[in-house]
Amino acid sequence: MRVLLTADPEIPVPPLTYGGIERIVADLAAGLRERGHAVGLAAHRGSTAPVDASFPWPGAASQSLHDTVRNTRALARAVNAFRPDVVHSFSRLMYLLPLLPGRLPKVMSYQRNPSLRTTRWAQRLAGRTLRFTGCSGYICATGQQAGGTWDAIPNFVDLTKYTFRADVPADAPFVFLSRVEHIKGAHVAVAVAKRAGRRLVIAGNHASDDTPNGRYWRDQIQPHLGRNGIEYVGPVNDAQKNEWLGRAAALLVPIQWNEPFGIVFAEALACGTPVISCPRGALPEIIRNGTEGFLAETEEALAAAARRVGEIDRAACRARAESAFSAERVVAQYERLYTEAARGGSQARPLAGRVP
Repeated sequence: MRVLLTADPEIPVPPLTYGGIERIVADLAAGLRERGHAVGLAAHRGSTAPVDASFPWPGAASQSLHDTVRNTRALARAVNAFRPDVVHSFSRLMYLLPLLPGRLPKVMSYQRNPSLRTTRWAQRLAGRTLRFTGCSGYICATGQQAGGTWDAIPNFVDLTKYTFRADVPADAPFVFLSRVEHIKGAHVAVAVAKRAGRRLVIAGNHASDDTPNGRYWRDQIQPHLGRNGIEYVGPVNDAQKNEWLGRAAALLVPIQWNEPFGIVFAEALACGTPVISCPRGALPEIIRNGTEGFLAETEEALAAAARRVGEIDRAACRARAESAFSAERVVAQYERLYTEAARGGSQARPLAGRVP
């Protein structure tokens, strides 16, 4: 098949540091090409993913109306040039607007909560030519309120990029690896590490301007750095991520919102590293409490879980990544979806509510 993938215009595919969705798109493109498909990519002009045809976005901002109009037109031109059998969008639904009434099969993937209003009108315009996917059953359950056909296809990791470590030293640190924002729970991770008497390494991007996220960094995180075993190592690339996650006793990211998926949790499992987080959003679909880590709500309960992290079998964590979140498995799910979409969805079956 000929598959045209799209990603948001802000971050290259693949990303240099932060950019979970862009990493998914890059690995999906690679997996599809390995299976003999031709892949086109509409993305940031600095994208370096090996594909059969590249179509840089002329507009650089998803939230700009002017750039949205330019990119919508650019996608229509890319379709005319590449002649895909299916368009698979990981970017804005609005970019698909001129394509919605046509017969070309379209897949719209959501890595965050969908807008029910926009998915409803898009589905009405496109009918059976448009399929939706969510990165978790949690996201699909939200989207299905607006109608349409939804499939839960989880995010995935390229297992070859992550080194399984069967054991780590007894004094190995916990690692917080994510955007350093309130919703990701960096402040809770600091409190939990202190309660449990464990070192904590914080890795990821943070804001430094006079915004709520910038003030959060200055007021709630920065004062703790360099004390009580709390340190910050900055943003990390893929090689550094593999190193920090592999050396960790656990990934400690106690989310404070309904996380749509969180690729870093699957990346930790690929290294054999247990996860300590909260049972919100898609986390119960990724981590089975007591098997690949612990899910708890309060600082006290999280600290108690941190003291039990040695009970988790790191080989079971890696096995979970291999069975549920490997690139090979998930790319095959997308391949099946494209085939169904090209046939008009005659064999489509919603998977919302569960992750295979």
